[in-house]
Amino acid sequence: MEKAMHGAHGISYEVYSMDHDARMEVERKREQDYIKSQRMVADLDRRVHS
Repeated sequence: MEKAMHGAHGISYEVYSMDHDARMEVERKREQDYIKSQRMVADLDRRVHS
């Protein structure tokens, strides 16, 4: 989990768990990535069913 956290977000899990601002930044990025992926899926779905 440590390697994944560091690779994906550039911070250690220890920093993530102890630093509220760092945690909020990671969660904002995760939410943006989720929204982006949902838009991509919707776009592909529209193309397939058109």
